[in-house]
Amino acid sequence: MYSTTWCGYCRRLKGQLDGAGIPFTEVNIEEVPDAAAFVEQVNGGNQTVPTVVFPDGSAATNPSLAQVRERLLA
Repeated sequence: MYSTTWCGYCRRLKGQLDGAGIPFTEVNIEEVPDAAAFVEQVNGGNQTVPTVVFPDGSAATNPSLAQVRERLLA
């Protein structure tokens, strides 16, 4: 999951994923080189977080916990 430390939506989704036992790796776009550029690429030029990248390479912007579960089970 691409995020920032100050993003409330990121904190919410991280807490939900932790609570559901869904493991994830967090990438802070303000600290990791090229992370912001990747987020811009998948979000039409915007640095919108949280951006979640799934094992199949697809991405979702600000998904709900239900949407994450659905994509992981697909």
